[in-house]
Order: sequence, then structure tokens, then C-alpha cells
Amino acid sequence: MFFVAKEQEILAELVYTIPSKEQIIIEHTEVEEELKGQNIGLQLVEAAVKYARQANIRIIPTCSFAKAMFQRKPEYKDVLA
Repeated sequence: MFFVAKEQEILAELVYTIPSKEQIIIEHTEVEEELKGQNIGLQLVEAAVKYARQANIRIIPTCSFAKAMFQRKPEYKDVLA
């Protein structure tokens, strides 16, 4: 999980599973109301993309938000499964 926390409370998260050593599946992205409009969701997806590049793995975005970010950001295509 990639997340943003404040005082041990998770305020934003990106949840993924690992179906194989070559892939992760982004299943869910959620941002609490107090952080909305600050591009926190995008930052979480960017963190996952950075992780995928470093680990040399691919991402399958099943979460609707992550799917939208992959469609809007052609620079993420290198890690798209």
C-alpha cells in the first residue's frame, strides 16, 4: 500500500495486489475529503509508477481512478501491463 497519514490516521491510500513477481494490480485509490483537490491521488499513482520502474515490473490498473491517470499520462505507458 502507498499512503498518506497524519497522526497514525490514513488520509489517502493506493491499494495493490501482487499476482506475480512481474506485475502489480492497482485495485483501489481513496483520498479523504480534507485532501481532495491537492493531487494526492495522482501523487499516489506516481509513487506506484516510480516503484514499478525501480522494480522493473508492470502495472495493471483496475481502479477507475488509476485507469484514468494511465489514460491521461502517456509517460506511464512504459509500466502499463
